[in-house]
Amino acid sequence: MEAHANAVALHFMYYNFVRIHASLRMPPAMAAGVSGKLWEIGDIVALNEAKETEKPMVRGHYKVSAR
Repeated sequence: MEAHANAVALHFMYYNFVRIHASLRMPPAMAAGVSGKLWEIGDIVALNEAKETEKPMVRGHYKVSAR
């Protein structure tokens, strides 16, 4: 299920940021003002690799407050 969710997210990322739509003559993200540049597949791969190299955030111990 996780792989399917990742595939769907990748598809929508490509559809909205990379694919140039004929009616808009640009990706929908650019038309909506969300992105100022035309993305490439390499940009999505770099974004994914940067996220994978991040260390997971470690939360501190839970402290019970005295009432």
